[in-house]
Amino acid sequence: MSHHPLILVDSGILFAYYSARDNYHNQVRSFFESCTSKLVTTPSCITEVMWLLSSNGRTQNEFLLDVAQELYECVSLLPKDFSRIAELNSQYADLPGDFADLSLIAISECLEISAIATLDSDFDVYRLYRKKVDFRCTPLKRELL
Repeated sequence: MSHHPLILVDSGILFAYYSARDNYHNQVRSFFESCTSKLVTTPSCITEVMWLLSSNGRTQNEFLLDVAQELYECVSLLPKDFSRIAELNSQYADLPGDFADLSLIAISECLEISAIATLDSDFDVYRLYRKKVDFRCTPLKRELL
């Protein structure tokens, strides 16, 4: 895996890491164990992961403690980010609206983050039309697992 100083992480990959029953848990765990990059996410992704893990309070707390220990940098959205998310929501109106995904795109543009760890194929579409041509997914994609 090529090194990126910062890698965005979306809800799906975080859920797979914390959910031992997820089909991609082992691959995601291996990815995180070998990753030396700073992992960045947004509060909306944190919220999604908490909802996805809602059946297991212990695992939710494990995830929250990892966030508290800054294993993941949680970047808050600024007012300008909401304007950009609204633009993206219009631009990708043919896709199901996913605020968490669009928040990651907005943060990637602000912080110039060119890599994302995801299992979500929507990011392939976002990548094609993103302002920065170097935006790419990490090798961890459903098709490759």
